[in-house]
Amino acid sequence: MTPTQTSFRFSASWIGHLGVVIALLPVIGCTQPKPAPKTGKLRVLATTTMVGDVVKAVGGDNIEVQVLLGPGVDPHLYKVVTDDVRLIVDADVVFYSGLMLEGKMTDTLAKVGDGSLGAPKPVHAITDGVDSSKLLSGTEQTGHPDPHVWFDVELWATTADEVAQVLSKELPAQKTEFQQNAKQYQADLEQLAKDAKATLATIPEEQRILITSHDAFGYLGRAYDIEVMGVQGISTDSEAGLQRINQLVDLIIEKKVPAVFVETSVNGKSIQALIAGAKSRGHEVVIGGELFSDSAGDADTYEGTYPGMIDHNVTTITRALGGEAPERGLRGKLSMEASTHSTSNND
Repeated sequence: MTPTQTSFRFSASWIGHLGVVIALLPVIGCTQPKPAPKTGKLRVLATTTMVGDVVKAVGGDNIEVQVLLGPGVDPHLYKVVTDDVRLIVDADVVFYSGLMLEGKMTDTLAKVGDGSLGAPKPVHAITDGVDSSKLLSGTEQTGHPDPHVWFDVELWATTADEVAQVLSKELPAQKTEFQQNAKQYQADLEQLAKDAKATLATIPEEQRILITSHDAFGYLGRAYDIEVMGVQGISTDSEAGLQRINQLVDLIIEKKVPAVFVETSVNGKSIQALIAGAKSRGHEVVIGGELFSDSAGDADTYEGTYPGMIDHNVTTITRALGGEAPERGLRGKLSMEASTHSTSNND
């Protein structure tokens, strides 16, 4: 456990501080989800789609889960808006990823959790239970470990234990059920990890180079023996410099990299710069597809689940870099051909 874990209770006295909180929070133009209707179940707020998937799997029918940051939203840059405060107030428990993935939102979550803005309430980072020796180091700029833990499927599966422990404190009568759900989820992800490793291993060794918009796939590279590089750093808050772009163009030409990848939650202009730079020097490199990095796909789709997100990425990467994978993915559930997935959000 890391010292960031907290467990608190919320009381109505915090409402008196709401005006101060709203005045301090920046407002950006985006549509927020409405609070979940009162159902008698434990109301849980999850920051990202990946966190929400774990929480739903462990909590089952005992909880009502709402995800704050939807498809295509970059948690690194997201700024809390007034409607977010309403969702936090309405929730019984808040789960977030942690390791500074949520960037600017982290301060707000910490203040709600430690009670500095009023009576505290339960706020938990699900990566608190991850073995710290298995975390990838960050950079001098970030000052914290790489937060993209979910790209090592087996490592991400361990977060289910943390979720089960937290939910058991809130609903002690369902403790056994939560523990059983966590074990089943972990077993499912263990099989997914095996399938992902076998599929990615079909990529010719000399072509196992994954170049993306930002450095989000380090855990995938370590787990599945792929060299990964991002134009931007671990956080999209960093800038893509000309020197970095030139370095990657040199690598693309030297290694004859056939494809590079855009991401659903990151602007794709830096990838277009790589393609243009390589073309100016006589090498044709294409966009191999659009990957889910910091958020999953649309709600109510297979790609909107964590397994579907991983399946889509593995299938897209494998096919674009010369390996063998079915067009409809590892489970035959993908709703589109991964190799021709639309990149319109990043043009």
